[in-house]
Amino acid sequence: MAIGIGLIGTGFMGKAHALAWRNANAVMGGLPPVRLVHLCDTPLDTAHKMAGQFGFETAGDDWQALIADPAVDVVSITTPNALHRPMAEAALAAGKHVWCEKPLGVTLADAEAMAAARGDRLTLVGYNYLRNPAFTHACQLVAEGRIGRLFHLRGWVDEDYQADETLPWTWRCRASEAGLGALGDIGVHLVSLLTALGGPIDSVVAEMGAAYATRPLPEGGEGAVENEDVASALVRFSAGFHGALTISRAAWGRKGSLGFEAHGSRGMIVYDQERMNELQLYINEGPKAERGFRTILTGPDHAPYGAFCPAPGHGLGFNDLKTIEAAQLLAGLAGGPRPGPDFAEALEIERVVHAIAASARDDGRRVSVAAVRG
Repeated sequence: MAIGIGLIGTGFMGKAHALAWRNANAVMGGLPPVRLVHLCDTPLDTAHKMAGQFGFETAGDDWQALIADPAVDVVSITTPNALHRPMAEAALAAGKHVWCEKPLGVTLADAEAMAAARGDRLTLVGYNYLRNPAFTHACQLVAEGRIGRLFHLRGWVDEDYQADETLPWTWRCRASEAGLGALGDIGVHLVSLLTALGGPIDSVVAEMGAAYATRPLPEGGEGAVENEDVASALVRFSAGFHGALTISRAAWGRKGSLGFEAHGSRGMIVYDQERMNELQLYINEGPKAERGFRTILTGPDHAPYGAFCPAPGHGLGFNDLKTIEAAQLLAGLAGGPRPGPDFAEALEIERVVHAIAASARDDGRRVSVAAVRG
């Protein structure tokens, strides 16, 4: 029997989900078939247009009606942050599985409530960069001890979508609608990568600030920017080593720079999502005159790259990572491994960025991640 899909939202991530649902079986094979049942967006004209474009059977502007639809088995939530919690809780209460974009909610209390509500339903949060074959290979190299004992992780995530001071004020600037700023929007992606590599983060010391205190309102005047554009933190991992994080949504010229350096006792790995099909690896061995970084281009030997393309070096893209995510969710529904991060695992990622915010608000006091509660 086909798995019924309901999609709420048709913007950037809504389209990514729609493409992923359509492509997962075609790329991977052997997965349960899907039926694109119900799409919801506002205004209703947009919902009808996008349902036709994406191939959904039904269109509407009432997300509660979508969740109540008995033909919907999985709900994809790709709306602004403030709607994540009510939609996810309603879907779970109706017995649906949920694929939700990050962050879980506006506040840490939202995230805690969503994690508590998941029950036995499959939940998945959209940390698609974890699926990049280049990144999963980096994790394998660390786990196998190829760069020796890991003792420092340095990570960054920089974009320029808030760099222009003339950019109008939007909901992303309001704490009640967006919650955290750069930390909640893109910083969580960095935390997801670093904790996948190095394990949990124990405590943080941080600073944060806004690039611009106000932004022009569409109706005239200025609106206050209520959350951060930039943040930086020194972090201590539970394994005992240290790291450093920098986050900015106001970094001119950076479009999707999400990367890290993993420093080990025998070598180092360098990765940046703007060059997502490459990994830089340095191993301290061989003649000194011949040592240096080498570039690893992803190919069929880096699963599941080969399901998309048989030729190495041709490269995958952002939407391919969402396809991998959808495929892993479908495999989980068919009795395979449950994919992550689920709501509970995503809560731990969000605890880190909320600890960073708490430390920054308290003049850089060291904050224990475990002690942060909503």
